[in-house]
Amino acid sequence: MAKKAMRIGIVAISSPFNPKTADRVQRLAASIFPENPPELVVHPNSFLTHGHFAGPDSARIDAFLEIANDPEIDALWFARGGYGACRVAEAALRGLEPAAGEKVYLGYSDAGVMLAALYGQGYRVAHGPMCQDIVRTDGDAAVARALNWLVNADPGTLEPSLDGSTPAAAFNMITLSQILGTSLQPDLTAHVIMLEEISEYLYKIDRTMHHVTANPGIRKAAGIRLGRCSDMLENDTDFGMTAEEIVRDWCERSGISYLGTADIGHDADNRIVPFGI
Repeated sequence: MAKKAMRIGIVAISSPFNPKTADRVQRLAASIFPENPPELVVHPNSFLTHGHFAGPDSARIDAFLEIANDPEIDALWFARGGYGACRVAEAALRGLEPAAGEKVYLGYSDAGVMLAALYGQGYRVAHGPMCQDIVRTDGDAAVARALNWLVNADPGTLEPSLDGSTPAAAFNMITLSQILGTSLQPDLTAHVIMLEEISEYLYKIDRTMHHVTANPGIRKAAGIRLGRCSDMLENDTDFGMTAEEIVRDWCERSGISYLGTADIGHDADNRIVPFGI
């Protein structure tokens, strides 16, 4: 008897998703799993546009909850990042039903707001590639990695420093900074926290690390690893430190262990980091 195909719900919680990009992801999934491809269920609200967002806040909340609360869907995969998750996270959490607890949730970048909020409530989440990554250079590999983890729990997709015994979590650096001190901040005591960033000035990395490492909850972490900081912007005056030097400095100032690099980032090589153990 053939194994039932996995059903993966796809939701744009932040910026709009493109139907042509969704089609590319569908075709790739069919080619990776020709005998039993997963069914990718893209919520139609993901294609809405409302200024910067994939529809108004209410539509994005409805789309998230329809997928999360559907007992026939096995996983929720965030379509893309952008901006907007912080506007809907609290309301979305209030609408979750028991079926939402049976899923795993995968995404990164702005979707990290939802990952943090869900993890804080005991849901299974992971930082990893999203559908939109297929448009990157070598993006097929990133999307294939995500699908192989969702469908097969392939250990080869995981960030290599994970040791199976120390809890971990991963975030875009500024996304994490923005939720600290709010109801969306999860307990990361004894976790290895992996951070990455894209398209920011180094002085903003420095400012962000000041805020992150000053947080009492973050100071209870097992340590910080730095993923890739890519496409950094050039300031008129050179900051005088690399991103890694900045992170090392703030870890030393705050008494948080700096544990080295992590294989995550806004790129096709972004590896998967399940939160917790």
